[in-house]
Amino acid sequence: MKIVVDDLSGRQIAEFLDEHVQEMRSITPPDSKHALDLDSLRSPEVTFWSVMDGDTLVGCGAIKRLDAGHAELKSMRAAPARKRSGIASLLLNHIVTEAQRMGFTRLSLETGSDEFFLPARKLYGKFGFEYCEPFAGYRPDPNSVFMTKKL
Repeated sequence: MKIVVDDLSGRQIAEFLDEHVQEMRSITPPDSKHALDLDSLRSPEVTFWSVMDGDTLVGCGAIKRLDAGHAELKSMRAAPARKRSGIASLLLNHIVTEAQRMGFTRLSLETGSDEFFLPARKLYGKFGFEYCEPFAGYRPDPNSVFMTKKL
C-alpha cells in the first residue's frame, strides 16, 4: 500500500468521498454533520491523502490548516470492505507525521458520539488524542465529540 497526496481530480476519489458523505448523512443529523464535500476539500488550506492498494483506493484522510500551529483532521475513511485491516492506523500515523513536518504543534478533530463512531474514537485514543472542548468555531453538540493531540 502507498499513501499519496491527492489533488481530488479523479473519479474514484470523488465517488469514495460521496459514499463517505452519504454514510455520514445517514447516521448524523444534518445540523451535526461536519464532513467536508469535495469542493471544500479542494481548498488551499487542506492537504488530502489517498491510500492506494495497487490501483484500488482503500482509504483517505486530510488535514485542514486552522492557524500556523493548529490543524484539524478531516475525512478519515477506510473502504468498508477493508475496515479493521490496519489502513486507518497506517494513514493516521502518516498524517500525524506529516502534520509535525508541516510545523503544526496541535492536531484536533471532531467525530460522532454515536456507537457507530466508537472504533474511530478508540483509534484516535490509541494515537494519543484526548477529549477536549469544541475548537475552531464548533459548538457543543450531543452528536459530536472533540479530541486533540499535541505534536
